[in-house]
Amino acid sequence: MLYSSLQKYLFFLILVISACQRSATISRPNISNIEVQVEIERFDQELATLQAQDILEKNRIWQQQYGYFYSDYMIKILEIGSPKDSLYVQHVLSQVLQKKDFKDLSAAVEKVYPNMDKYEAALEQAMKYVKYYFPAYPIPRFIAFVGGFAVQTPVGNDYVGIGLDMFLGADSEFYPALTKSIPRYISRRFTPENIVPRVVEAILREDIYPQRHGDVNTLAHMIYNGKILYALDCLLDVPDVYKIGYTEQQLKWAKQHQADVWAWFIQENLLYNTDYLRIQKYFTEAPFTPELGENNESAPKLGSYIGWMIVRRYMEKHPEMNLKELFMHEDAQEILEGSKFKGK
Repeated sequence: MLYSSLQKYLFFLILVISACQRSATISRPNISNIEVQVEIERFDQELATLQAQDILEKNRIWQQQYGYFYSDYMIKILEIGSPKDSLYVQHVLSQVLQKKDFKDLSAAVEKVYPNMDKYEAALEQAMKYVKYYFPAYPIPRFIAFVGGFAVQTPVGNDYVGIGLDMFLGADSEFYPALTKSIPRYISRRFTPENIVPRVVEAILREDIYPQRHGDVNTLAHMIYNGKILYALDCLLDVPDVYKIGYTEQQLKWAKQHQADVWAWFIQENLLYNTDYLRIQKYFTEAPFTPELGENNESAPKLGSYIGWMIVRRYMEKHPEMNLKELFMHEDAQEILEGSKFKGK
């Protein structure tokens, strides 16, 4: 019994050491001399306290104060129309402000987010790393809003929006009623801990490194998504579950079955498959991955997960390469070969 316990302890110790070694391969640059200041502007609070008699004046002020964001908010998020049509905006907003649903949602957001101090600090740290790797990138405005569950982190002309109503916590009373449009396997990630990872991911995907239309086969999708996840390794100090959006159980399943999943991609000749309907199931949001695992227990987005492991392995073998250089390396096949990845 003592020998068995000792074996288990040594096995656990090896796993811990291995995990530490893997995380230690991300070499953090010195960012102490990089000046970045992040403020999350609280448009949500301004709208929540708006009085009907002030709509016309505020509509005029907000067009100047919030610029592209306000226009996008009215046209694309609330779908009211152009704020330049001031009388129509007055008519619609006066009705919105009276609705109980709007008042309840705004109150819930205010309760969870009386201030944004810790999220500003975390975003500021992440943006310093962004500036280190991509010095030409202009740090956007960050604007918090309530959008009626329309969009979580929209990226606009000079801003990134943060839809706080989509970060209220997995147990929020609002989300069960939305399951037809937002399934629970998605809304479970609508937590405060996801704000910074989702904002940084949106910046990477929309502004810094958007996917090219030429990325048509499975391997190209793998490497692209692997690069994004590796970038989150470099820019954030958060657990892996928040980077890829897994539960702890899903991450455990992906690690345990990593070699089997890789063998499946090889066996089914999926790496160079260009059939979108065939391959999209390995990259899109889902409760599990069809065809893999038993009793629907498999992790979703396994193409992205495997791509992440390939890119991590590649960067371990190329410590001279930084994140910007990785993004510039567009040959997915060379990255796969250079990683020596064989599923383990």
